[in-house]
Amino acid sequence: MSKIIFFSMPAHGHTNPTIPVVTELVNRGHQVWYYSFLEFQEKIEGAGATFIACDEFLPQLSQKELDRKSGKDFAALIEMVADTTISLDEKVCKELKEIQPDCIVFDSLCFWGKLFAKKLGIPYICSTTSFAFNQYTAKLLKRSFTELWRMIVGLPRINKKIQLLREHGYEIENFVSMVQNDNETDTIVYTSKEFQPMAHTFSERYAFVGPSIRHSLPVQNNKKDRKVIYISLGTILNQNQDFYQKLIQAFANTDYNVVMSVGEKTEISSLGNIPGNFTVKNFVDQISVLQTADVFITHCGMNSASESLYFGVPMVLFPQHSEQKLVADRVSKLGAGLKLKGKKPKHLATAVAEVLANRTYQENAQKLSEIFRNAGGAVEASNVIVTKIGEKS
Repeated sequence: MSKIIFFSMPAHGHTNPTIPVVTELVNRGHQVWYYSFLEFQEKIEGAGATFIACDEFLPQLSQKELDRKSGKDFAALIEMVADTTISLDEKVCKELKEIQPDCIVFDSLCFWGKLFAKKLGIPYICSTTSFAFNQYTAKLLKRSFTELWRMIVGLPRINKKIQLLREHGYEIENFVSMVQNDNETDTIVYTSKEFQPMAHTFSERYAFVGPSIRHSLPVQNNKKDRKVIYISLGTILNQNQDFYQKLIQAFANTDYNVVMSVGEKTEISSLGNIPGNFTVKNFVDQISVLQTADVFITHCGMNSASESLYFGVPMVLFPQHSEQKLVADRVSKLGAGLKLKGKKPKHLATAVAEVLANRTYQENAQKLSEIFRNAGGAVEASNVIVTKIGEKS
């Protein structure tokens, strides 16, 4: 029986793919500890791992600040990582010395997991729930002027935090070495080689295992003669009342059944009268809905796009920042989705009609579905972890 530690970010998109992997490892007889946040305790314990809360060590942030760090302000993200690492240092290092794990699995943005592993000499594996990034794929990120300006202005803050980490015993060459995927590091990527941009630039130590999808029963569609449109802007940047109201205008009283997830902080009553063909909720089981959906209007988060393609659902693409734009570009290039040309009701209606009428989108989504399902998912990710432990022994 091996001892395995997981570290992840306080974000659904970074945590959800790891849950089936934890379940698989526990079912194989391994012990798993998972450093995460109270929001995810039930999921993690349900998978059979020992949950360890890190909430009190995470800098207290407003929702506005959290949104800023979610793909839009790199310097702020590095500051948060450094502060969290330093505040966790004493607790985690003490606990890891007591547990004596065989391996640490850390999310690609949860840099403190990697820093603890290197400091204590514990074998580690990177878990990447987005595309893998190196010096080549990073150039594909078409960052806005605002994002680039924030990064340039934030460099002194980044360097200050890196120096602070060095003073606490963490060997860091520069901020690039913290964030860039390393061809010498064992890395699990939750997509396929076919979907990963420039997959040939990554070493054999990258395991492209495809999406890790939990089992969930499909939502029943009582009106099977009607097409189902599913709409979600994810779990973070989802407060967009104007967009939701335009969607209602576009599809009210049409022949579509529309399921719209608006996020926990959107007041459904603020959207006005909800048409009879709409189901609007603060949260839905996305995997259940996608199993009966015909088209998905999405913000193009990696998790959402992967789940959509896993179930062969073509997309209407509405990315919110540079990483999501890269996902949208990839889906569009592979012919499994169509980018929105505007946010007016007519643009929305036209895009959905095009995706539903043109069978090519459905066929391409189905091809990727077969590739994703054959990649191995949680079982293959677990194989990578167990192999790494075997190499150690």
